[in-house]
Amino acid sequence: MSGNPPGFRARLATALTGSPDTPLVFLGNFEVEQQWARGEHTLPRLSAAAANAVVNHMDEFALLLGGATDHVVLKARPDDDYLAFLDGLGAELPRLHVAGHQDPQRTVTEDALEDPALLAALSGLAAEGCRITAHGISTWEQRLAAATGLPVAGPDPATCKAVNSKVYSRRVADELGLRQPRGWACDTLDELAGAFTAATDDTGTRYVVKEAFGVSGKGIAVLESGRRADRILAMLRKQAERTGNGSVAFVVEEWVAKQTDLNYQFTVARDGTVHFDFVKEQLTEGGVHKGHRMPARLTAAQHDIVRDTAERLGKRLAGDGYFGVVGVDAMVDPEGGLYPVVEINARNNMSTYQVRLQERFVADGHVAVARHYPLRLTEPLPFAEARHLLGELLFDPARGTGLLVNNYATVNAGFAGSTGRAAVDGRLYGVVVADSDAGTDALDTEITARLATRKDHGA
Repeated sequence: MSGNPPGFRARLATALTGSPDTPLVFLGNFEVEQQWARGEHTLPRLSAAAANAVVNHMDEFALLLGGATDHVVLKARPDDDYLAFLDGLGAELPRLHVAGHQDPQRTVTEDALEDPALLAALSGLAAEGCRITAHGISTWEQRLAAATGLPVAGPDPATCKAVNSKVYSRRVADELGLRQPRGWACDTLDELAGAFTAATDDTGTRYVVKEAFGVSGKGIAVLESGRRADRILAMLRKQAERTGNGSVAFVVEEWVAKQTDLNYQFTVARDGTVHFDFVKEQLTEGGVHKGHRMPARLTAAQHDIVRDTAERLGKRLAGDGYFGVVGVDAMVDPEGGLYPVVEINARNNMSTYQVRLQERFVADGHVAVARHYPLRLTEPLPFAEARHLLGELLFDPARGTGLLVNNYATVNAGFAGSTGRAAVDGRLYGVVVADSDAGTDALDTEITARLATRKDHGA
């Protein structure tokens, strides 16, 4: 038997169920924070129905988490040519279960709950010992478990919500003595008013206010003036009067200078043991996630701080009843110092969905950059056409370089339920692999240029 350590899929099953052989049913219910945030006070935001359609089709990422003994529930069947591409790479895929009808504004879990035939098929898996594992666990996943008899391999929704709050992250970091930007965690409007006053009195320093469950650049506002702070506070007071709920969950923090964003992941097992999975450089633009570079370019001392922090956070989370995947956002300051906890995301993270590809296809000494390519299309782009456009730029196992496409559903998600010829936005997700940073940069430039020949420039 090989002496190699078990891969991520086996470690995950062991952490969640106690055995690496437990068959898992994967659900990619992205932005589960929207479920956790229900009933909470929020900051103003624009409607984003089109964006929701793309985000909900990010469920296809879960296709690459499981193995041949596992299952994945999807909103729609993947493009057959995309499945053939993955098969040609030798990727081991779980068995597919597809909703009979998908609503672009619903998560995969919500779609599954509306499909009696799918619920019946999933109920049959309970007898095989299968268990549900999700991007994050909310009451919707609990309902799916009740409707199918499939146990959820994870904590209850209340625990998941509690440990995913930015207020929780801030207070745990304070408790553990971890370095953080100046800031305040607020549970009441009076606490928030005091934090706003302290922030706006600190002239020359930039502060932001964050919703406890904001995600992807949403639920955050800059406190550029006392007037702005007063407007936000007045709006929240009106929300509280209207709902009768005087509790809030916000963090106010200094916006500090940084050199690099980091994302690291660890897995907490049912018995409280903590396994450090990885640390990656996080690529962001305007506060919105754009991708990851792996491996992260850290010194040995920085890496030690990250691993030590992961162990301490994992033990703390276990003490609060959480087990499963945990991702943590962190920062390197311009002098090389670390802010080891910006926020805790006790759920799958974008980088989680890259792990099995990285284990299988990214050779030692190679560099990989996970990112997405925006597209604006007036008609669907089949994978066969994208494959023709990209040609030799796609990943070749023999060569060990190229673009590993890890989600294709998001390319054409905007067309679901649409009529007419209006242009829609899509995203092609992939991992660019090369033997150097220069190599990934060159591939990225050429991929962008090739895809531009299919974009709708007139929209």
